[in-house]
Amino acid sequence: MGAVRVAMTGASGLIGSALTQSLRGDGIDVLRLVRHPPADASELSWDPAAPDAGLRPPALAGMDAVVHLSGASVAAGRWTPARKQVLRDSRIGSTAALVRALLAGDSPPPVLLVASAIGWYGDTGDREADESAPNGTGFLAELVRDWEAAAKPAAEAGIRVVSLRTGIVLTRRGGMLGQLLLPFRLGLGFRVGAGAQYLSWISLADHIRACRFLLADAALSGPVNLTAPAPVTNAEFAAALAGQLHRPAPLRLPAGVLRAALGELAGELLTSCRVVPARLRGVGFTFAQPQIAAGVAAALADRAGA
Repeated sequence: MGAVRVAMTGASGLIGSALTQSLRGDGIDVLRLVRHPPADASELSWDPAAPDAGLRPPALAGMDAVVHLSGASVAAGRWTPARKQVLRDSRIGSTAALVRALLAGDSPPPVLLVASAIGWYGDTGDREADESAPNGTGFLAELVRDWEAAAKPAAEAGIRVVSLRTGIVLTRRGGMLGQLLLPFRLGLGFRVGAGAQYLSWISLADHIRACRFLLADAALSGPVNLTAPAPVTNAEFAAALAGQLHRPAPLRLPAGVLRAALGELAGELLTSCRVVPARLRGVGFTFAQPQIAAGVAAALADRAGA
């Protein structure tokens, strides 16, 4: 790839740690932006809550790219007003601060990859949505809209900005699949609600490969869907996971129970989001796991694509 020095926020997270491992495996220098005192020269302290991200202008000089992955977990609990503010600050506020820090220098890095989400599209029902689809409605759609807008000053200044509209990342290391493994292994697998709602997913291996592709491909900017080309219904996903584990999945989690437990957040789990990666396919990116059976198998084997 073209970039040889990459600064990264969220480098200790599920995606960030796998991407760091992949890049360093090819001899690429990764500078991890951390919120604690640096342990060594491979780390740099930053403060996402500070107006300038706690970064002096020379801090990121010489970087070929910045990858911004930090953000509080959307699925960590009920969306109380306080929790919603945390989600907004950790995404919108941190992105705006990081962009200000980048633009304060004389020669900002030419590439900025910013985490985003397919929540942009809201509920698509049975309709396929590519990157040209409009912004949806609801808290998550509004959050993603404002999140992506926070990076626009960087694009206006000439930085190639890519918004990584990510679907459900399949890995046994965590996320949705990590939480489902125990009940499914016990033969207590289930579909959520009617199970007809679409789930747009991507294997961790393909997500890392796509990030590296986007770091190197100077032709792509703007929103890019990081989802496999074959979205599945919730029922199809449950069947695929149960099949890979050789266990039954006989149960159904009623929508009412989910709403009682999670409140507004439950709506996102019951929403149908049928998203396809038109821009990646348009530039020739090939998926190692394009179908759900292969994606689940890779996740269970912990093939992170490094």
